[in-house]
Amino acid sequence: QVRLVESGGGLVQPGGSLRLSCAASGSMLSIHVRGWYRQASGNQRELVATITGSGSTNYANSVKGRFTISADNAKNTVYLQMNSLKPEDTAVYYCNFRELSDFPYWGQGTQVTVSS
Repeated sequence: QVRLVESGGGLVQPGGSLRLSCAASGSMLSIHVRGWYRQASGNQRELVATITGSGSTNYANSVKGRFTISADNAKNTVYLQMNSLKPEDTAVYYCNFRELSDFPYWGQGTQVTVSS
């Protein structure tokens, strides 16, 4: 069993930055991919970025060049550095760890609001 706890969300002005953190506890032996998703009000949850155990990353086109996903394996923590934030980045951001079997673990979510 894996437990995920996100932090770092908040209110930021357009053009600003935030860094989200996802601290994981439990067994990481079966974890294959870690990542971030987001869900804006009235929309479906969508992929933001992923990182594999070998460090390979993948980003949604809408965040490429602005967001960076990274991981500290010693701390079992995944980060999402978000720069040049736009109002359309406003959403609840969820941490996701996925097993080799494709079973997903989700955090409780953290609200990011980009507004002046």
